[in-house]
Amino acid sequence: MRNFRLYLVSLLIILSCCSKPTRAPEEVRVRLAVDPETLSPVSYSDVGALQIVNLLFQSLLVADLADNQVKPCLAAAMPQVERQDSVTLFTYQIREEASWADGSPVTAADVAFTLKVLKAPLLNNEFLKPQVQFIQDIRVDVTAPKRFTLVCKGYAPEMELLTGDFFILPAHLFDPDALLLPIEVAALNESFSELENNGNLIAFADRFNSQEYGHSTQMLQGSGGYVLERWESGRYLTLKRKSNWWGNELPDAPYVAVHPERISFQVIPDNTTAILALRSRQLDVLGDIAATEFDRMRQDSAFKKDYALFAPDTYEFIYAGINSRHAKFADKRTRQAIVHLLDIENIIAASQQSYATPTVGPVPPTLTAYYNDQLRPYTYNVEKAKALLAAAGWEQEQDGWVQIINGSREQLTIEINYRAGNSSYENAALIFQQSAAELGIPVQLQAMENSLLSQKLKAHTYDMFFRSISGNPFVLNFRPLLHTSHAETGGMNVSGFGTEESDNILDAINKATTPEVKAKLLKRLQEILHEEAAFVSLFYLKDRLAVHKRFGNLKISGLKPNYDVSAFTLKE
Repeated sequence: MRNFRLYLVSLLIILSCCSKPTRAPEEVRVRLAVDPETLSPVSYSDVGALQIVNLLFQSLLVADLADNQVKPCLAAAMPQVERQDSVTLFTYQIREEASWADGSPVTAADVAFTLKVLKAPLLNNEFLKPQVQFIQDIRVDVTAPKRFTLVCKGYAPEMELLTGDFFILPAHLFDPDALLLPIEVAALNESFSELENNGNLIAFADRFNSQEYGHSTQMLQGSGGYVLERWESGRYLTLKRKSNWWGNELPDAPYVAVHPERISFQVIPDNTTAILALRSRQLDVLGDIAATEFDRMRQDSAFKKDYALFAPDTYEFIYAGINSRHAKFADKRTRQAIVHLLDIENIIAASQQSYATPTVGPVPPTLTAYYNDQLRPYTYNVEKAKALLAAAGWEQEQDGWVQIINGSREQLTIEINYRAGNSSYENAALIFQQSAAELGIPVQLQAMENSLLSQKLKAHTYDMFFRSISGNPFVLNFRPLLHTSHAETGGMNVSGFGTEESDNILDAINKATTPEVKAKLLKRLQEILHEEAAFVSLFYLKDRLAVHKRFGNLKISGLKPNYDVSAFTLKE
């Protein structure tokens, strides 16, 4: 009866997907696993939201998924770079054609406004603020409103990408009363005590942090090729291609052009329902397909007449975090023992089939110049785990492993937290629970909603967790995740990992001026992470993707979302 009910619910959801306006010939229908909390270009919180924001707004530079190369987008060319003592200058020229949805030009004033939004206090910008901390000021060319120079602290090769890797906001739309105009970008680098009482900033923050700025079709109008046509919360979002959009007229930048007339994102949280929608031809694109289902599709000749299947290596990896702040996990030998109970091969077989690659650290194995191939992933070894626990001072008794810690008898128990609804995390947790039971370690599993999980991790009130991180091949900046300066309550370094050496290496990686120096530093960082076993990278994922064969120019890539839907062309 349960399966039949699920089928009925799934059928109702699929039918609701079809209750939208009649599909245009060039419409592409894509599954969204989660209804976005917001589409704010500053405070989006998930990969699906980022995909949509990328279609509405643009940055100075863009990654072309056809060749995974960084190229000019709003910028007319890559920036001119000039190093001066303790600062580096990056000079950009915005394309003359670039304009907003209302036809007004994109100018350097919009870039200055965006930097203020990203750097100012009181605003919902915590996620992106660290990425622009190195930008100290902007100098606008008074004789050329589309030309400007970013003044950046120090120098690192990644700065060329990072100076162009944030969405530019329309100042006239987001700040019609010019409340931020009197505030200088340079004033946002030091103490915020005076600014937090600034009347203009307070008034702007009240507006900007409101729901309107992340949901309204009137506000979410950028320089990208699409406008948000309709958003039915929990059901679908549709984007409509702008008529006579400026980006389609660039002979030197075909990668900027957009093609589908309409892109419809169907909100389908349940994976089984998403598969049913795909097989009933109600979806054109579906990613993150369960491995067993993907293998069935590969054997289904009728399905393959309509859909092409892809399994690109991604830059997303699954990792485990162990709370090194807890006294029972403070000894790295205890953490190493726990990792030896992570049967990674079995976890991959159970949840990913062959669609994953074990890793020794957060550097993708596909980046061979930076990956430390001298290390080997931890192997499942109960006897090794037992020896490590004994060496760390644990004694095995009838009811488990115990130790006197701070004068009290402590039993080694572990609660594992992970996001509910994710089969990869659930499988990993179940397999670990079974492995730990062989050694007499009680493990409790706790699935929870993602925002609650984030709160728990940032408050450091957990034992162990499973999560994933998506990266890219251009910037390997692990400082926010691993530096001790980010390990305070609320910081991104939730595992508490960090040594004096690792902090120095993380700082040096971002300043490395040659690939050789950077490679040496990254390989040493992977060694330390491997030994400390607090932030434990398990495996990199392959995506499992189906795209309807009526579309071409897919640009399949390892970069999320692993295809460029704006580039899709309709085959004749």
